[in-house]
Amino acid sequence: MSPNFIDYVKFNAKSGHGGAGCKHFHREKFIDKGGPDGGDGGRGGHIILRGNAQLWTLLHLKYRKHISAENGHAGEAQNRTGSFGKDEILDVPLGTVARHAETNELLCEVNADGQEIILLPGGRGGKGNSFFATSTQQAPQHAQPGEPGKEEWIILELKLLADVGLVGFPNAGKSTLLSVVSAAKPKIADYAFTTLTPNLGVVAYRDNQSFVMADIPGIIEGAAEGRGLGIRFLKHIERNSLLLFMVPADAKSIAGEYEILLNELRKYNPELLDKKRLLAITKSDLLDEELAHELKKEVPKGIPFVFISSITNSGITELKDLIWKNLKSI
Repeated sequence: MSPNFIDYVKFNAKSGHGGAGCKHFHREKFIDKGGPDGGDGGRGGHIILRGNAQLWTLLHLKYRKHISAENGHAGEAQNRTGSFGKDEILDVPLGTVARHAETNELLCEVNADGQEIILLPGGRGGKGNSFFATSTQQAPQHAQPGEPGKEEWIILELKLLADVGLVGFPNAGKSTLLSVVSAAKPKIADYAFTTLTPNLGVVAYRDNQSFVMADIPGIIEGAAEGRGLGIRFLKHIERNSLLLFMVPADAKSIAGEYEILLNELRKYNPELLDKKRLLAITKSDLLDEELAHELKKEVPKGIPFVFISSITNSGITELKDLIWKNLKSI
């Protein structure tokens, strides 16, 4: 596993305590008994998540086990409000989900660059004694303490945001395709589990348009139960708009391999089957015209498909057209 790709962190977060209100009475020369002028306390600092499109990992938060915002400052004389505690702003990649560590309750999702979500609000500052002055109680002798901040164990989990997710067994040609259609440079070799971390690539299309493609590490039969790389990367498929299934032309059965992949997604999360699906039959440079014609009969009914070869670039333009057409219809 690449040490630089971290998609899960757990930490203790604590927002700031609100500042205490001030109990004070106005004093100046020739005025012995001025009225109350104690100011309010400032609120405690928030814990805030902020989307940052330049980030692709949670690595920068991996070793921050305790994250605290600053406490609010106490109110002062002359009705001066205490300053707010400094917020603790955590930049996170787009597609980050925050959960309560104990209950697994979903707290929020960050999906836009610059989006800010208050994860834990700071405590409110207490009211100073001037707040409590009335016509009948002109010299209140009390002020409020500030509210305590909140403290929780938080889990942040990254689910990659991409238009197209590549789904296939190890060594189906996913990394090779991504390297051909985008500037991404994933590790490529002729053995299973070459890809151990998800890779994102921007695919240029006609008229200066583009879409984002994610190479998800290979699924194997039983992945939903934890075999192979298990469900570690299945979660990244949840955020893709369209799923491109990839089955090599030399597979024992195109329909059989496609059904196994589909079944793993079904067991992991049945809602994944609601996504639009396309099929790319890879390594088609191994086929002659007659064999390609025979293989078309094996393709599952109802799924748009195209034969491609990332080595010879055949079918790549047709694949881009098919993807774009289907993305626009979502």
